[in-house]
Amino acid sequence: MDSGHTPRLTAVEISQIWNAYMTNSLSVCVFKYFLNCVEDQSIKEVIQSGLEISEYHIEKIPEFFKKENYPIPIGFSEKEDVDVNAPRLFSDSYMLNNVKDMSMIGMNTYSAAIGMCAREDVYEYFSTCLSKTNELHRMAKNLMLEKGIYIRGPYIHPPDKPGYVKKQGFLTGWFGDRRPLTGMEITTLYSNLQKNTLGASTLIGFAQVAQSKEVKKYLKRGKEIASKHIEVFGSLLNEESLPVPMTWDSEVTDNTSFVFSDRLIMFETTSLTASSIGYYGLALGGSMRRDISTHYTRLLAEIMKYAEDGANIMIDNGWLEEPPMAPNRDELVDG
Repeated sequence: MDSGHTPRLTAVEISQIWNAYMTNSLSVCVFKYFLNCVEDQSIKEVIQSGLEISEYHIEKIPEFFKKENYPIPIGFSEKEDVDVNAPRLFSDSYMLNNVKDMSMIGMNTYSAAIGMCAREDVYEYFSTCLSKTNELHRMAKNLMLEKGIYIRGPYIHPPDKPGYVKKQGFLTGWFGDRRPLTGMEITTLYSNLQKNTLGASTLIGFAQVAQSKEVKKYLKRGKEIASKHIEVFGSLLNEESLPVPMTWDSEVTDNTSFVFSDRLIMFETTSLTASSIGYYGLALGGSMRRDISTHYTRLLAEIMKYAEDGANIMIDNGWLEEPPMAPNRDELVDG
């Protein structure tokens, strides 16, 4: 029954909406640039769909802020943060894979928002977001399959019959006879390896077109971290004679002219790093072999430090837009 009362947005709801505005204002810039560079018409149609979804967000979200008398975020703009007419930085295949990967991150974000949001209009909004993003992911994935560039995960053989674990050696990692990887461990290792291969290529391209030496150095460091993580995950898969996905480094052109602002580059890099922290955390929870969980713990600490250093660069340069926060009670009391 409708009581006629619309409660205020909770901290969870306003934060999720704020984050959606920031990421989609960035996506509008990226998609418009991709559209000017892409040559394959079928890939162009997928990118166009992604742009339309992001523009829907940018049109819809301000309504929530206005009703709450909450300031609309600055976000990113075509005027300041991208040169849509800049030379090509990435190949068509990279752009398509990027849309597929970003839409997967979007689906994870929107499904989490749905689970946490109570107000009906916000719930409906994020449900629509999830549906639209799911369809975009399907389009990108199917086109990659059609073009033969979608990399399927490894296969495993079925056991003769179900059973229970009988020995503590199931948890052994560093010493003794290590058991084969479980399906879940293979899934997370392979998935995180894939994300790092695409991430490394993204950082290579960003480093080429970044303006600040400090940002270039940070991006090169990120590429080195991603390469190290690829080596760790790849070695664990190779031990089981499981395939390792290809890298995307060759999909980056030699363009070094301005494409994206350093502010946009740093925001996307720190956002991707934050996503990696979440994915590694999930992988850690699903890995029962001690050596694998130790690897994830160590690599998590490394990328958390990388994320912190990136945030400091953004703060020092005045690029980190302030997210929704609780009021500072001490300042209010002290006047």
